[in-house]
Amino acid sequence: MKYSQATNYALHTMLYLVALPLGTTVGVQQLAELQGLSPTYLSKILTKLVKAGMIESTPGINGGYKLTRNKADLSFLEVIHAIEGTASLFHCDDGEDHQGCLIQGVMTHAEQQMEAYLKERKLVELVGQVGDVNALV
Repeated sequence: MKYSQATNYALHTMLYLVALPLGTTVGVQQLAELQGLSPTYLSKILTKLVKAGMIESTPGINGGYKLTRNKADLSFLEVIHAIEGTASLFHCDDGEDHQGCLIQGVMTHAEQQMEAYLKERKLVELVGQVGDVNALV
């Protein structure tokens, strides 16, 4: 299983935002510099997080992005779903025989277990493990 690089950047960005004091707004330029990304690329990722209702964009001089949800509620799975979507990681082709469908069942069960674990793991759990917030990205 492999998630896209965008998911990696989204998780790091969200972890950084979770570590900041409540209500703190951070500009896309600063977030991009922290991760060594172009602001344009990161903006596409941030747009998906906005659509998922995890963050919001505030325009203006002191504008930027900030959390819209309770820090304690944000799970790894929510961020992954915001970027990757919710489609299953494994699909049997329609033309496969009955044994292909049996394989689908095993793969679906494994995916459900992984998703249950990622749903229980909250980003805020990692914040206390690092002293400097900049080390989180």
